[in-house]
Amino acid sequence: MCKSMDGYNFDELIGRRGTNSYKWDSAPGGDVLPMWVADMDFRTAPPVIDALRRRVEHGVFGYVKVPEAYYDAVVDWFSRRHGWRLEREWILYTSGVVPAVSVVVKALCEPGDKVILQTPVYNCFFSSVRNNGCEVLENPLRNDGGRFTMDYDDLERKAADPRARLLVLCNPHNPVGRVWTAGELERLNDICLRHGVRVLSDEIHCELTRPGLAYQPFAAVSEGCLHNAIVANSPSKSFNTAGLQIANIISDDAATRASIDRAINVNEVCDVNPFGVEGLIAAYNEGEAWLDALRGYLWGNYEALCAFFAERLPALRVTPLEGTYLVWVDCRPLGLASDELARRLAEEGRVLVNSGTMYGQAGEGFIRINIACPRSRMMEGLGRMAAVLG
Repeated sequence: MCKSMDGYNFDELIGRRGTNSYKWDSAPGGDVLPMWVADMDFRTAPPVIDALRRRVEHGVFGYVKVPEAYYDAVVDWFSRRHGWRLEREWILYTSGVVPAVSVVVKALCEPGDKVILQTPVYNCFFSSVRNNGCEVLENPLRNDGGRFTMDYDDLERKAADPRARLLVLCNPHNPVGRVWTAGELERLNDICLRHGVRVLSDEIHCELTRPGLAYQPFAAVSEGCLHNAIVANSPSKSFNTAGLQIANIISDDAATRASIDRAINVNEVCDVNPFGVEGLIAAYNEGEAWLDALRGYLWGNYEALCAFFAERLPALRVTPLEGTYLVWVDCRPLGLASDELARRLAEEGRVLVNSGTMYGQAGEGFIRINIACPRSRMMEGLGRMAAVLG
């Protein structure tokens, strides 16, 4: 096993079966290779492990009081790494980004209101909207020669709907892999402002951009974006700590925060666990070098995947990846529905991917592949796909 120049061993094959892993232990059969659920097969950053070990050794796991050090870590991280200066009082903690999306919908919308989603998009957005009695209003992304962009003309029409109250933005976007630019985000916000539509920006994948490409925090684009924004973020995707159940909701408006805080308590997602708190502090204060090494490794995986598809599956089109570790592949030349593709890959290739229709009908004909694993494991999975689809 080789290590990167930074000493982090992303090539290590870590067994996850039998650890109650949703990604691995939900797979039907011990020979199935899961490349679907969006978590990574790497150990988290060593400082996070060390912080959790210290907490475990204390041995008492009662209710946690979130300390000032937590807020300091969040504020310092986004200021230092992304140039976004936020205030401590803007931050509300909760147990995850999906609960955050749900409580913001509950706080800002009434049953029967409409929420705009830019499809194809993360599947839990749909349930968060519908579970709160609201209606999804789709603003499908445009596929411009394999690169996805926003359809602003359609957005103008959708935002003008008198029942449209909220747009849920995915920044960076899952599953199409776009890292939205400041210009794109400001144009979106201008349309939303004209029609009184608030923007909830899910920025859970914000750290996972290709080397050399920075993500743009929506709230840091302009004063107009800041005042119209509710931002949800977490270290969970970047540091592979989703099971620690910690996330933040950020808004500069006190009245908005009060409404969200009420919804957090109504939904009973106001308590977090001590491991999430300690993990976030360690990740943001000490995990930057590990994260940069991870980003380089993931980009190497993406380049290896592109080379593989060019050689073994040239009919399929790999969407350019700017952010996330989730690769969106256009399989429409095969003439098969996404669900059928995923079924065949699972049954014949013993490899699990996500069907594009999980992310709305705009995803028909696509599949999503998780490449956040050791390269040898990824190449094995790609080989299984080629044996079925080639």
